[in-house]
Amino acid sequence: MRIASMIAAGGLVLSAAACGEAPDEDNNAGSGGEKYSACMVTDVGGIDDKSFNASAWKGLEAAKAENSNVDIKYVASRAEADYEPNLSAYVNQDCDFILAVGGLMGEATKKIAEANPNQQFAIVDANPGVANVYPMEFDTAQAGFLAGYVAAGMSQSGKVGTYGGMKIPPVTIFMDGFVDGVAHYNQAKGAKVQALGWNKETQNGSFTNDFVKQDEGKKVSDALVAQGADIVMPVAGGAGLGTTGAAKASGGKYNTIWVDVDGCESTPDCSAIITTVVKNIPGAVKEAVLKAAGGEKLSAEQGFVGTLANDGVSLAPYHEFDSKVPAELKAEVDKLKADIAAGTVKVESAAQPKS
Repeated sequence: MRIASMIAAGGLVLSAAACGEAPDEDNNAGSGGEKYSACMVTDVGGIDDKSFNASAWKGLEAAKAENSNVDIKYVASRAEADYEPNLSAYVNQDCDFILAVGGLMGEATKKIAEANPNQQFAIVDANPGVANVYPMEFDTAQAGFLAGYVAAGMSQSGKVGTYGGMKIPPVTIFMDGFVDGVAHYNQAKGAKVQALGWNKETQNGSFTNDFVKQDEGKKVSDALVAQGADIVMPVAGGAGLGTTGAAKASGGKYNTIWVDVDGCESTPDCSAIITTVVKNIPGAVKEAVLKAAGGEKLSAEQGFVGTLANDGVSLAPYHEFDSKVPAELKAEVDKLKADIAAGTVKVESAAQPKS
């Protein structure tokens, strides 16, 4: 699978009311002729969330760059109530390929897809189980496991933390992997690093209940830091920027691990980001659009599951922490990645997509 570049996407955010109108120039990459139209409905985080929405748009841009016949546009959902009307509007506009972004859009996508069985849909981070919806899911527990191991190895306080935006599978899968990675480090090293913010056994922990509000992210991570965590991994979309920003301002009191898109390429807070649990959403979206534009009918049965083995998930470079991460720890993480990819180290989460 080709890897698309992970550069933060930008653009104007359309209101839900604009979904039935002609898109603004920044949202419409091409016009005229017999184009193949790929139309994206964002989740509430918007196109510039530095996370999964931005990643999906990057995939559409990459598909257009490779095939000039592909015409792309998006509409931003302002609230969950916008999902169905936004999807329906694109059906009415005769879009060839309609992409829904985010696990919260699963039910709305299922409903609209079932009502329009001849329409090609795709979705990131969900599998509604409808024939005409191509699912793209990611086993981020695998890369999250590596992140947890790194965090445990880098912690000075002996406490690390994680929190989520909402208690849904695309979020808790990261958290499951993270705490298991910490536990694996403890087992391997005879250490006692504590993972705060998530209990895998009870599936309960810390959440912002929001993917946008940075103040909420900061509030939750402040509580974890107050308990002693010196490394925090937010799994909360744009809300997590409240944590990375505060960590940067703390002058090294604590640091973070980002998710979805390499935080050193998508946020201004690289100096406080040790690494990122990356989902290669751009690559998956790009390939899906190019296949569909080439005449291939994509179905639920063909769904993509990103793993360490197929580069669908990964651990980003350490960037500004490269010289601070011990060579021994780097080597252990590389070995662990190979073992997980080979199946000799099992990473399990109730939220894992079925491959």
